[in-house]
Amino acid sequence: MAHKKAGGSKARQGSNLIGKRLGVKIYAGQSVSPGQVIIRQKGSVFHAGEGVGVGRDFTLFAVRKGAVSFRDRMGKRLVEVKSAER
Repeated sequence: MAHKKAGGSKARQGSNLIGKRLGVKIYAGQSVSPGQVIIRQKGSVFHAGEGVGVGRDFTLFAVRKGAVSFRDRMGKRLVEVKSAER
């Protein structure tokens, strides 16, 4: 009887995987212009609030010019862009 182990996928067995550059790119209090990426994430860890849009890959980006703020509302972490005019 031949003895051969089952061949598994080799794609992610090494320890030298490249990072995906996820995380917060612009922090609270910093200013943004429209289209600027605020957070890159896998899934909706942070949710879009006022002045923030959501990309196809759950990226949060600024819709208008202003300052970034973070807050919790009903158990969700919201990211908002507050305009300077208000």
